[in-house]
Amino acid sequence: MTASTDFAVAGVNVSRETFEALRAYEALVLRWNPAINLVSKKSLPELWDRHIADSAQVFALCPHDATSWADLGSGGGFPGLVVAVLAKELQPKLHVTLVESDLRKATFLRQAAQALALDVTVRSERIESLKPLDVDVLSARALAPLSELLGFAKLHLCRAGVAIFPKGARYQDEISQARKAWDFEVDTQPSLSEGEAALLVIRNIHRHV
Repeated sequence: MTASTDFAVAGVNVSRETFEALRAYEALVLRWNPAINLVSKKSLPELWDRHIADSAQVFALCPHDATSWADLGSGGGFPGLVVAVLAKELQPKLHVTLVESDLRKATFLRQAAQALALDVTVRSERIESLKPLDVDVLSARALAPLSELLGFAKLHLCRAGVAIFPKGARYQDEISQARKAWDFEVDTQPSLSEGEAALLVIRNIHRHV
């Protein structure tokens, strides 16, 4: 095998170096979690599959020509830091911005990015106070109902941008509820990490007049 296909994470082929960077990130989360609660204690034994691989499948949906990505409510860095680790090898022109208003979590994100030599921007601000980011890709994981996320996407995506939102088993209900206020195109991709969940890939977002 070539070095670039020795390892795979959620179907994304990566080099040994990138795989080891993800393992190093996993170790950082485990080290910081008792103090900051980056992920629920219950999910720690499944950290790799539940959070890291789950985030990698979000990156797999990134358009090849994208150069800017914003992750809202990044928390412990899922999916934003995982996206940044993968992009460093696979899409080096992609710049990732992590938005996290919790100052302790934002500090972790900066420390982790430095430890992993990632060129990311961490914005420790409330999403509502951000000026439009005009990014190619927007993500948010376990942050808010789809109707609210679409408002953020409308504000922060560039005109041809795409939003990628992982959602749980009730994603169809969220889509139906969101259509009461929004027009949008949505492509649903089955989640590789949770049987009834899906990733919503959304474009052309417009609020009803």
